[in-house]
Amino acid sequence: MRPANVLTAHSDILAGYAVAGAADSVRLWLLLLATTGLYGGGVVLNDVFDAKLDAVERPERSIPSGAISVTAASMFGGLLLIGGVLVAWICSPLSGAVALATAISALLYDSWGKHHSVWGPLNMGLCRGLNLSLGLTAALLAPFAHWPAALVTLCYVVGITALSRGEVRGGTRIAASISCVWLIVSLGALVALVYPQGQRGAFALPFFALLLYRIGKPFWRAFRSLSAPRIRSAVKAGVLSLIVLNACIAAAFAGLWCGIAILLLYLPAFLLARLFAVT
Repeated sequence: MRPANVLTAHSDILAGYAVAGAADSVRLWLLLLATTGLYGGGVVLNDVFDAKLDAVERPERSIPSGAISVTAASMFGGLLLIGGVLVAWICSPLSGAVALATAISALLYDSWGKHHSVWGPLNMGLCRGLNLSLGLTAALLAPFAHWPAALVTLCYVVGITALSRGEVRGGTRIAASISCVWLIVSLGALVALVYPQGQRGAFALPFFALLLYRIGKPFWRAFRSLSAPRIRSAVKAGVLSLIVLNACIAAAFAGLWCGIAILLLYLPAFLLARLFAVT
């Protein structure tokens, strides 16, 4: 289920909740539970679809190593996805609709999208953009007013996913360049999102600086070497830094302490990333 990654999905929900200005804690907990099922189910089924490939490239993973059967993993992943959608529907029909769109997008990526160099990164970015939008649904009209927040996440994840295609055999200069362009676009979109918040936008500055620090060095190393280990390191840093990105967004809309609260997820995510695979 990639436990560290699930915490980054939780940060998406928290950022969307902060942007929406919602105050219903029950809805927040339901949405956090929903994204646990959606993200967990998506990555479990990703391993199901990749079982034959992983038997060659990553035999240590759960299915090729024999720790769990394809049938059991399929049932588990499917139940997680269905459960995520149902819990979101309990929150509201709008939340349920966004969760259903997220589940469909995840299945599309697992089964088809990831094999395409152009659609794959866009598909994964759409999954994460929809996940932040799920947090926005804590306030019913917020997704229509604050959709650009999800666009920031979408562009950022497209950049990470474009680079991740070289995790096993190494990358190409073209893929690394495309990744850098998308990341720059996401940072520009983040500035455009935060700037209109005026004085509150200043709360985002320390998180923005931290984000640049966390992704700058590993992505530059990956761009220079294009080796598989460097790319895996950069992708891991990029995935975990989604928490920093979301803290930045939340701070601009809901204040410094909200950003700090989300940033606190980074430590458990970092520790879990040392025990479980991130990429």
